[in-house]
Amino acid sequence: MNALKTTLLLGLLSGLLLFAGEAMGGTTGLEYGLVAAIGMNAFSYFFSDKLSLMTYSAQPVTPQERPEIYARVAPIVQGLAQRMNIPMPKLWLIPDASPNAFATGRNPNHASVAFTEGILSLMTDRELEGVVAHELGHVQHRDILTSSVAATLASAITFLARMAFWFGPRRDDDEEGGAWGGILMMILAPIAAMLIQMAISRSREFDADAASAKYTGNPDELISALAKLENGVARVPMDATPATAHLFILNPFSGGGIAKLFSTHPSTEERIARLQAMKSDAYRTMRR
Repeated sequence: MNALKTTLLLGLLSGLLLFAGEAMGGTTGLEYGLVAAIGMNAFSYFFSDKLSLMTYSAQPVTPQERPEIYARVAPIVQGLAQRMNIPMPKLWLIPDASPNAFATGRNPNHASVAFTEGILSLMTDRELEGVVAHELGHVQHRDILTSSVAATLASAITFLARMAFWFGPRRDDDEEGGAWGGILMMILAPIAAMLIQMAISRSREFDADAASAKYTGNPDELISALAKLENGVARVPMDATPATAHLFILNPFSGGGIAKLFSTHPSTEERIARLQAMKSDAYRTMRR
């Protein structure tokens, strides 16, 4: 299913670039759009994770670089990766006080997990384990490629909307498109970006939460972490881009407005309620 979603997203990206090229440059623009589509598809598959990490100035966490953080985080990640039968992902640190984390990459063999400075200072080791297990759940379920490609696609739509604003109107030739193409791009691009974000299934967060409860053996770890994250993000919202908001364990925006339109996360209350129900089900099973 994730492979199909990724294919559809790349197909949408190709169609968007072809439409934009023709709208802004006629036949010549269509040719440029085709070249751009081929390049962007290759880039999205192989480098979308790197773009997401660069967006937040993520720094590698290794025994040589940030050894104190590596010493704390690596044993947690390695232990869970072994339990989940996936390779150890690369570790990254985002220099941001807002608490959050995300996983990215094209497959479990090329996965990365990034943590903000805020989440490392806020969480206990047990809560951090719950967060890591959630992110590795995305890796195990192969959500990460679809999420990374969607982030690249939404960024491309935003970029094309800006290009349409500056270069859309054409009055120097009689080719179709031109001004109308630019106007359409300016109107449709924000809507398309929202639809792409909403296409990222919210059920994937529930599935990753369930993976966390399963592999830690204790839903309370993630329950406590989610409650802290909700309060932490409200106090210190992240300067995140809507195109990448779906990557994080918790919506990095605080408040309402347009940020809510881009939310791909179920409410924290609903996620905690489901984890609580898992605890109750396990207790009833033990009592039988």
